[in-house]
Amino acid sequence: MSQKYYLILLFFVFAIQARDVNVQYKINEHVYKVIGNEKKGLYIFNKGATKQVKLVTLNWPPYISEHMCGQGWVQQLAISLLSHRGYQVQVQFLPWARAVRNTELGNVDILYPEYFIEQLAQSDVTPNTTRNQHLILSDPFLGGTIGFIKRKGEKDKYQGQFENLKNVKIGVVRGYQNTPEFDSLLDQNYFTRQLARDDLQNVRLLLAKRVDLIIGDPLVIKHTILSSQLSDAIKKSMLESIETVLPLIQYKPLHFAISKKVPYWKILLQDINHALKEFEKKGVITYIKNQAKNCLN
Repeated sequence: MSQKYYLILLFFVFAIQARDVNVQYKINEHVYKVIGNEKKGLYIFNKGATKQVKLVTLNWPPYISEHMCGQGWVQQLAISLLSHRGYQVQVQFLPWARAVRNTELGNVDILYPEYFIEQLAQSDVTPNTTRNQHLILSDPFLGGTIGFIKRKGEKDKYQGQFENLKNVKIGVVRGYQNTPEFDSLLDQNYFTRQLARDDLQNVRLLLAKRVDLIIGDPLVIKHTILSSQLSDAIKKSMLESIETVLPLIQYKPLHFAISKKVPYWKILLQDINHALKEFEKKGVITYIKNQAKNCLN
């Protein structure tokens, strides 16, 4: 191989390995821009800052995904909040159960986006403890709905009442919080539980008739299929084979979950809540959501 072609090859290898992610937010007519660089799965934003914070998240489109332009509005919000408070931000995308584990054990500082965690919700990481013994939630911000998905054309067993679903096989993503009532019944084995790694695997369980229903955010389930590596024909077939069960179960705001194992968790909580209040008051969250629609990268 000639030196010329070897250099071209090196250029393309580097381009694949290192990707930039642009984050933009606006306060009082001033536009702030933060550049993130990725290498070997770790995204680093606001690199020059002296304070550092480690975050874990998941691919959960359309809210957040490393495969979306700008990585989604929740990612844009997280980076904007923490950069605005003077942090260098390090982000890794992981399967949700692994992300939860790393945060509850204190290997990273923040897990996001997280639903509200009920006081009695048990940890899947440390036996005989609750999740709230390991994590503390930020103030809420905009979220989405949660509901059941069924195979299209099949009878609706739910009809707005969990009591109608006794012994029904339901697919749930490992580590997800759902709703207090549903999770409590799940822990009592009122339903037959089938665990999935992620939302896409949950859809596959449903279509393979290994479960009768799956639970999740219908918008996430749709976008997870659309953003997958499946062929267009399979995506179309999947979407045409499922439908959302009405009524939806609940609207769920989102939170940042901070590990109580890190010594500075109270400072992190204060900084995030302060920035959330400022961003909400000044319309920054709405700006970020609108900008995320325009594909910043």
